[in-house]
Amino acid sequence: MHRVHNTHNRQMNALDALKQSTIVVADTGEFAQLAQFQPQDATTNPSLILKAVQKSEYQPLLSEVLAKHRDRPMDEVIDRLLVHFGLRILDTIPGRVSTEVDARLSFDAQATLDRARRLVSLYQASGVDTSKRLLIKIAATWEGIAAAQTLEQEGIHTNLTLLFSFAQAVACAEAGVQLISPFVGRIYDWYKAANKREYTGA
Repeated sequence: MHRVHNTHNRQMNALDALKQSTIVVADTGEFAQLAQFQPQDATTNPSLILKAVQKSEYQPLLSEVLAKHRDRPMDEVIDRLLVHFGLRILDTIPGRVSTEVDARLSFDAQATLDRARRLVSLYQASGVDTSKRLLIKIAATWEGIAAAQTLEQEGIHTNLTLLFSFAQAVACAEAGVQLISPFVGRIYDWYKAANKREYTGA
């Protein structure tokens, strides 16, 4: 890892330097890695959890959820698995975990609300103070933003993802969401493809 010097003339790595000017958030389902990097917050999504449960060290979490809830509908089992991982992440970090509502519900505000409320209730049933330690991650469609506005009014804090445009960011701000997660990499990819050129950072 690249090393830089701070004002006290001691070496620090680039991650430590970054932590001095911003909050570091890990985007992973693999909570065993979090202790090494010590992020403040963490965010995850169903695809990251799917990737994690294919590794032997995380398969027991899937087995535990299936043993207790195999008879429940699949969407509930998935939510319980997401929360099970989220709880382990919260054991490792001091801040919040973002847990994502199924992206297939992105154009259905009521279904997004129902799933978000269920995720919150599952965390609360495990003793989590969701007002301080949980963000519900929702796609920044118009329906998702509307759902997020309602959730924020209920005291459920949100993290809006799949955000590619300034218009989405403004709508999120007007809805009073807690956090937005712009897809900078995908925006960058679009500009490279549309303009057929490479861009060099400052």
